Amino acid sequence: MDTQSAVDTKVKVGIIGFGRMGRFYWEAMRKSGRWNIAYICDTDPESRQLAKELSPESLIVENNQCIFEDESVQVVGLFTLADSRMEQIEKAIRYGKHIISEKPVADTMENEWKVVEMTENSNLISTVNLYLRNSWYHKQMKEYIQKGEIGELAIIRICHMTPGLAPGEGHEYEGPAFHDCGMHYVDIARWYAGCDYRTWNAQGVNMWNYKDPWWVQCHGTFQNGVVFDITQGFVYGQLSKDQTHNSYVDIIGTKGVVRMTHDFNTAVVDLHGVNQTLRVEQPFGGKNIDVLCDLFADSVVTGQRSPRLPLMRDSAIASEYAWTFLKDTRTHDLPAIGNLRTLEQIRERRRNMKNGYGLLHSNLPQITNP
Repeated sequence: MDTQSAVDTKVKVGIIGFGRMGRFYWEAMRKSGRWNIAYICDTDPESRQLAKELSPESLIVENNQCIFEDESVQVVGLFTLADSRMEQIEKAIRYGKHIISEKPVADTMENEWKVVEMTENSNLISTVNLYLRNSWYHKQMKEYIQKGEIGELAIIRICHMTPGLAPGEGHEYEGPAFHDCGMHYVDIARWYAGCDYRTWNAQGVNMWNYKDPWWVQCHGTFQNGVVFDITQGFVYGQLSKDQTHNSYVDIIGTKGVVRMTHDFNTAVVDLHGVNQTLRVEQPFGGKNIDVLCDLFADSVVTGQRSPRLPLMRDSAIASEYAWTFLKDTRTHDLPAIGNLRTLEQIRERRRNMKNGYGLLHSNLPQITNP
């Protein structure tokens, strides 16, 4: 196959937003060899300069209009902040582009549901990055559960506590930690249960006297009676000499259990069923952007949407419940522990970290920003 034919068989994409997440997608698309990254758009001059250095074959632009007007572009990747997504999704539909979006799909719940309506009334393929659904460990655990190895699904326990992003670092329209990050766990618990939430009770803490709870624990039930508890917070030893984390999924049935832990490099799955006991260790996989991009490329090429691609509706539901659980924390005692001086110390440490959970475990491509 000649070079031109190889280019023609690739899915032509325009990346809008070349910040942290945009670079994730660029890296995954570049490595797969299935994408023609025709455009990279960013309003920030430093991001555009970085894009020119990393992707010289792409056209680097400040205004995204030329991407939408280029009829040869099949897909747009929307990786800017949430306040711009609804407008960009509406434009993508108007210009006939398939859509890969980051979550949440808009800046308010009203706008998120407008996005759901727009995309569901379109014949274009759209998806959103609910990355846990594309992880090998959740896929294996769910298949094991569906075989009946643990009996009836009864209890879903999820915990994700790291130093992570401090308040004021990169959240903006994505909301507090339990929405920005926690909605992934709200989504994956619902994915396991196979139905929507029925009851909930949430407890939060306003760590460092910040205005929003940066640690939340919520428990309750699903409509089918399955019980859940979700714990999430970027509060785990922010100023400890050697940073650590606590992240696990623990799913309990009437006969057996499945569980997963990870260290951001390796994930370990323990399957304790009635017929077999398995222990599987594989690379963690980060945000699984490569899996999402491959599934999407398959869908565009075949014209058949992969059932493994998360829906915009899935994102809106997870977002709405995450906001609901956050709101519920304010109906109970919501203590404020610590002070803003400590928070500033945390921010200063993170600004100067060479390693640690701000950089080492962000799963960013190894890129040095000039």
